[in-house]
Amino acid sequence: MNLTDNLLGEAWYWVAWAIWIPCFAFSVWAAPWGRLKVSEQSNLWLGMIVLLTLVWSLKAGVKPGLTLHLLGANLFTLAFGPHLAFVGLCLVLLGVTLNGAAGHFAYALNALLLAGCGVLLSHFLFRIFSSFLPRHFFVYVFINSFISSAIVVVLIGVVSTALLSAAQVYEISYLFDEYLPYFLLLAFSEAWLSGMLMTLFVIYRPQWVSSFEDSRYLSGK
Repeated sequence: MNLTDNLLGEAWYWVAWAIWIPCFAFSVWAAPWGRLKVSEQSNLWLGMIVLLTLVWSLKAGVKPGLTLHLLGANLFTLAFGPHLAFVGLCLVLLGVTLNGAAGHFAYALNALLLAGCGVLLSHFLFRIFSSFLPRHFFVYVFINSFISSAIVVVLIGVVSTALLSAAQVYEISYLFDEYLPYFLLLAFSEAWLSGMLMTLFVIYRPQWVSSFEDSRYLSGK
């Protein structure tokens, strides 16, 4: 999922920068930075950035652009909301890029693909599931945490496959056979790890999770 600088045509990268800059600026402006004034919250936010930087650095792949790694976007979004999550994941990618695991010129495209799409899909699924499913603790844990994490990874795989095919980097048949199916395996790991961590958060530190409210998911149940 980490694209290199010379994998796609130059126009793709410039368009990505033109989209990413205003999106990042808006998230910086709209993010609830006041929450991070609490040392516990700022330590958690920074800790997740450091942890995910290490996780994103552990990747597998055989060809440029066809790398796989855990994402953590759904976990970050549930814990901090879309804007802080997007800024945080962009910082994660910055660390990975400076470490040489992704292209510098491709930073904006990678940020839109991993951070942008990851956070957008996570927030969208949370809103959709919360609108029609019962407000119950186990619904939050199994649907919003486990299942949503898996869905996000699979959809990122679909978007990555579509991008690489549209840019004529690899044949669509090759991507369907040798790349996209592995996202199903990755989704299981993502769901298990993200779901496990979110379960621990809402049980022992519910104040760490902005999308979880005791009055909504526990009271009267």
